[in-house]
Amino acid sequence: MFRHVIVGVDGGPTGRDAIAVAKLLVAPDSRVVLAHVYELTPQRGASGAYGVAENEDSRRLLEQEREATGVAAELTSLTASSVGRGLHYLAETTDADLLTVGSSARSFAGRVLVGDVTRASLIGAPCAVAVAPLEYAEEDGAIAQIGVGYDGSPESEAALAFARELAAHHGASVSALTVVEPSPYAGLLRGGARREAYETRLQEAKDDLAKLEGVKGEVALGLAGEELATFGAGVDLLIVGSRGYGPLRRLMLGSTAAHLASNARCPLLVLPRLAE
Repeated sequence: MFRHVIVGVDGGPTGRDAIAVAKLLVAPDSRVVLAHVYELTPQRGASGAYGVAENEDSRRLLEQEREATGVAAELTSLTASSVGRGLHYLAETTDADLLTVGSSARSFAGRVLVGDVTRASLIGAPCAVAVAPLEYAEEDGAIAQIGVGYDGSPESEAALAFARELAAHHGASVSALTVVEPSPYAGLLRGGARREAYETRLQEAKDDLAKLEGVKGEVALGLAGEELATFGAGVDLLIVGSRGYGPLRRLMLGSTAAHLASNARCPLLVLPRLAE
């Protein structure tokens, strides 16, 4: 469970979606902070200083969101060159372990879709990031089934370990999906040899999943991002690791996580890269 969570809010429904997801991922004694970021403008200047009216407006917005959602949270406002940068700065300087944001308002209801703010919050974040689908605050918010993208890598092992911990807290079950992607060399093989190669890889994936205690394992043949997005439609939370290039212990999106961030059909939790 996470112990220090920053939730980005803007006074709109996507902020409340983010709060709803955050409530499910924290321990009872966790520190939750609702954060409102003002983007810098020429009028505000590079100093990031607030005017009295802006401070009052931001405080009022945060208090309204806290009261409307019933979350026990601290409130903070800050200025930054972008909302994403402001949330990253706050997470890093306060040693937060989770940043929670909502989806772009320009998407299908019930799906995650990355807008500018969500994308900026994901790329290079110093901690895990959870993205709430649209209108999530209107749902019951229960976690009965947790899904994990699993390929045997250290990042997927960390995702599975967190899923087990969260499942124990919620009394949920855990499912893992391994995607066997088409080999770039498959075209060099003839029909029978190609089928045999795929069948071998599928069987190896099934054998690896069978070794995971207390986990329902599934194997799919296709593109990882697309298959995991479909898999996410049947779970209440989808957890994946971050494997893109970049600084260690940063959330760097590889192609799979980037696709999921735009197409997930349930709350998505992306864990940062592991230190070597």
